[in-house]
Amino acid sequence: MLDIKYIIANIDEVKKKTADRGAQFDFDLLISLDEKRKSLQAENDVLKAERNKVSKEIGAIKRAGGDISEIQAKMRNAGDRISAIDAELTEAQEQMTDMLLTIPNLIKDEVPVGADENDNVLFRSWGEPKKYSFEAKPHWDIAEGLGLVDFERGVKIAQSRFSAYMGLGAKLERALINFMLDAHAERGYKEVLAPYLVNAEAMKGTGQLPKFEEDAFKCEKDGLYLIPTAEVSVTNLYSQEILDEEMLPVKHCSYSACFRREAGSHGKDVRGLIRQHQFNKVELVKVVKPEDSDTELMELLESAEMILQKLNIPYRIMTLCSGDLGFSSAKTFDIEVWLPSQGGYREISSCSTFMDFQARRASIRFRRKGDKKVEFAHTLNGSGLAVGRTFLAILENYQNEDGTVTVPEALRPYLNGLEVID
Repeated sequence: MLDIKYIIANIDEVKKKTADRGAQFDFDLLISLDEKRKSLQAENDVLKAERNKVSKEIGAIKRAGGDISEIQAKMRNAGDRISAIDAELTEAQEQMTDMLLTIPNLIKDEVPVGADENDNVLFRSWGEPKKYSFEAKPHWDIAEGLGLVDFERGVKIAQSRFSAYMGLGAKLERALINFMLDAHAERGYKEVLAPYLVNAEAMKGTGQLPKFEEDAFKCEKDGLYLIPTAEVSVTNLYSQEILDEEMLPVKHCSYSACFRREAGSHGKDVRGLIRQHQFNKVELVKVVKPEDSDTELMELLESAEMILQKLNIPYRIMTLCSGDLGFSSAKTFDIEVWLPSQGGYREISSCSTFMDFQARRASIRFRRKGDKKVEFAHTLNGSGLAVGRTFLAILENYQNEDGTVTVPEALRPYLNGLEVID
């Protein structure tokens, strides 16, 4: 959430950066609501001060045997007006809050301005795509051929975009999860296993609500939501808290299943594992001091990259342009992994800094040593990595002409030394 005082003081910048995202917002209405709120508050303060003053005078008049009926009538009128103003203030504040919750984060100055993914900018790349002496198969053919994933039975027990991992497929998925968690722990990330169901305040805190309500799976009876990412539950562990400076940076890695309706993706990636309603992910989450957030973003990116480097899978990193940024992000790097069957790169991780945007929504603050004042922290998160997409990237990049798949060396200790899946 943006600070209303910052919006008013920097209205031209805020309007431009919102427009650069391709977003529309009625800032004039927001500012008029704020002016109305200030005017009502000023009137309310005067009336309450007058009421307090007259209340003291009434006592003196009564003791002197004077008539207080006229004064009491004025006080009743003032009390009615105060009640009316309180109601108007509450309504105006609720309207403002509802509006503020729908404004996207401001982009950082260095973010390239563009309309969509076609305007993203290459940041760096790693590894060379392997050249095959045979036609590379798509991951779904490899997975079905080796009995690793049962797409039909997954749909049968749920609906489209659900899959069942079977046998060595399930073991490979589990091996990837453990491998990622262990690798991130070595870089100082503390593992967390948090709830998969969260309340509306948690979803609001990280920016999923109200904008992405239609993408969420909701348990209506309990008012809880299945998490779209562990970012929601892990970041909100610190909501409504004031942390000591010594606690920062907070660095967590967390495995979770993720649940998304994928609203608006009808017809996209209908085959395979790329776009599922339920998928596994290892998430990296940070809570840091404002002056450290840029450095911490680069460390987060390197941590996510490390997984692909250890698995020896080629990838590239794109700096997202303004029009392709997520709602809460101020800056995002997407890591895209090479898929031979498509002859191109597909996203496997997004690493983002949110500055104080989420911290304001979730009230995550900290206090510097020796200082009474509290400040909003900065939050960051990134996929480290999306497990299902790593799974399919291994199938495609390590496939053999005979239909088998070589197990990356880094994963073999997690699969009892298995070298080839056949």
